[in-house]
Amino acid sequence: MIIVLKPGATKQEIDHVMEKIEKLGLKPWLSEGVERKIIGVIGEEDVLRVQPLEGIPGVEKVMPILKPYKLASLEYKSEPSTVKVAEGIIIGGKKLTVMAGPCSVEDRGMLLDIARSVKKSGANILRGGAFKPRTSPYSFQGLGEEGLKYLAEAREKTGLAIVTELMDARNLDLVMEYADILQIGARNMQNYDLLKAVGRTDKPVLLKRGMSNTIKEFLMSAEYILAGGNPNVILCERGIRTFEDFTRFTLDINAVPAIKSLSHLPLIVDPSHASGKWGLVPALSRAAVAAGADGLMIEVHPNPEDAFSDGSQSLLPDKFGKVMKEIEQIAEIMGREI
Repeated sequence: MIIVLKPGATKQEIDHVMEKIEKLGLKPWLSEGVERKIIGVIGEEDVLRVQPLEGIPGVEKVMPILKPYKLASLEYKSEPSTVKVAEGIIIGGKKLTVMAGPCSVEDRGMLLDIARSVKKSGANILRGGAFKPRTSPYSFQGLGEEGLKYLAEAREKTGLAIVTELMDARNLDLVMEYADILQIGARNMQNYDLLKAVGRTDKPVLLKRGMSNTIKEFLMSAEYILAGGNPNVILCERGIRTFEDFTRFTLDINAVPAIKSLSHLPLIVDPSHASGKWGLVPALSRAAVAAGADGLMIEVHPNPEDAFSDGSQSLLPDKFGKVMKEIEQIAEIMGREI
C-alpha cells in the first residue's frame, strides 16, 4: 500500500504517520521524489484498510499496490532509481555504466593489466570472480580471499570500483570488506537466505536473473533484498535457457523495456554470459544500449584460449575498446553518455 503525502507535509506529520504504521505492526518506507513524498507500507495490508489514514494531517490519499513486488514496482516509486557505487560512479540516470574484466581472478599481474586496459577504454567498474560457481566440481573454483586482495589492489591503482560474486552468506563479511558491489549470480537468484543476508546490508547488490526464471520471479527476488532494508539493488539480464543450443543462453532483450515498464530499479545487461560466444558480444551490447539498459557487464581477457573459465565468451582488450566506441555512438542517440 502507498500513502501519498501532501506537498506541504511537515516532518512532524510524516513522523506521526510512520509511527502510526509501526504501531499497527507494519513496516513503513519513506520515498522522497522530485515532486512528492510517499510512504510504502509492507505487511498485512488488511490492517490498514480499516484505519482512517486519509484523515491524518499531511496525508493526501491511500492507494493499494497491486503488484506482488511492492518496493520494486513503479507503483511504489515512479521515478527511475540510481545506485551510488563509489565517488563519481552511479548506476542509472543519464550515464551508462560498463563493468568489464575477466570471468575469474587468475593472478595478480593479469588482473592489474586488464584493469588498466578496460579503464583506458572507458569502463568504470572492474569485474572478476574470486569465488566461482562451476558446473563441474573439478573446474577452477577461484582464488578466494587472495583474489579479493588482487581486486582491491587493482581498485587502488586504477580508481575502478569492483564487483565480485558472493556465493555463501558465511563469506558475506569477507567479501564486503573488499567489494564495492556484491554480485548474486544466476544460480543463487532464489537463494532466499542469501538474499535476506545482503538485504540487511547497505552495500550495492547486483542481482542476476536466473537462467530459467520469469521476470516476475526476478523482481520478487529483488523484493527480498529491498524488504530487508537495502535499497541499493541493480538488476542484471544475462540470458535465459531456451530450446536454442547455438548460443550458451538466449539474451532476453524483451526484458529490458519490460522491466523498465514494471520497476524503478536500474538494469544492466551481460551479453557475454547470454551468448557464450565473443563474436556475438558486440552486437548484443549495441542492442542492449539501444533497448534502454543502464549499463553492460562484459568479460575481457588478454589470452582467452588459456582463460581458467569462460574464455570462449571473453573479448580481447582491443576488441573491447572497439565495442566501447560503438556503444558510445548509440548512447548518444539514446540521450545517454558513457
